Amino acid sequence: MSAFLAPADSALALPTALHRLRDETLDVGNLAGYNLYLSAGAHGLRLGVADVRRNKFVALEDYAAAPATSLAGQVQALSAQHDLLGQPGWNRVRLAVQNRHFTLLPAPLFRDGDEASYLRLHHAVDAQHEVVRRYRHPGQEVVSIFAAEKTLAEWFERTYPQQKLLHQTSALLEGVVHQSERQGPPRLFLSVGPQEVTIVVVRDKRPEFCNVFAFSTAEDFIYYVILVMQELSLNPDDDPVVVYGDLLHDSELFSVLRKYIRHVRFGNRPYDVGYSYRLNDVFEYRYFELYSLHLCE
Repeated sequence: MSAFLAPADSALALPTALHRLRDETLDVGNLAGYNLYLSAGAHGLRLGVADVRRNKFVALEDYAAAPATSLAGQVQALSAQHDLLGQPGWNRVRLAVQNRHFTLLPAPLFRDGDEASYLRLHHAVDAQHEVVRRYRHPGQEVVSIFAAEKTLAEWFERTYPQQKLLHQTSALLEGVVHQSERQGPPRLFLSVGPQEVTIVVVRDKRPEFCNVFAFSTAEDFIYYVILVMQELSLNPDDDPVVVYGDLLHDSELFSVLRKYIRHVRFGNRPYDVGYSYRLNDVFEYRYFELYSLHLCE
């Protein structure tokens, strides 16, 4: 479980638990009956467990990032004393990495083996500390190409061979496409994280736009939202905006959204999946990407 350790993290700090919600039906002695979903980024580490037979989430855990510790270091430190993370035998495992180092390419233009060349147009890959990976969206004819922390990717691929590593935007894309209507109006989705916002526009169950923007003020935040709407001919007075992520109803960011956009609301958890009552302790619009990993093949 902890055979592979990052050399730089000889004294690994444990991340701080923010939420640890589990249904009493979760059977840690029968992991083959469950899927494990992980999300790692600036926010820290998030973990979800879904019961395969019942198609139902039965666990949600959220750990704040430990200061001055790499993502791999946090995962390794937690897995060394955790009853789920790092354990073998799961039915399916997915890990989503969160950063701004990604690009999306139409599948017909993608050539196997050229991942680093595609990404290099958008991000200077640090070969010593990063690896380049890809994820093909099966129903969208889109390939996501992204950089991941090298030690984290190596830990995951060694611990869970044949499982999938992907970018957090891929989980978000699968989730919002799943939530959107065929032949419905275009809809803009926001996923708000620590000083960054991911903006996705979906029309007729197909993504038209996806990008991550860093911001430091509420003015920067609303500027990027309005800019994307203008570029895609969306009207802040008419077109709806759906919000996910780490913000509250009375936050400054949500207030500025309501000031400039008429039809704005918080989103729901992915449809067609069950959720334990234990997970009702957190708002439905939070952890959307983690839940949406259930939709990623």
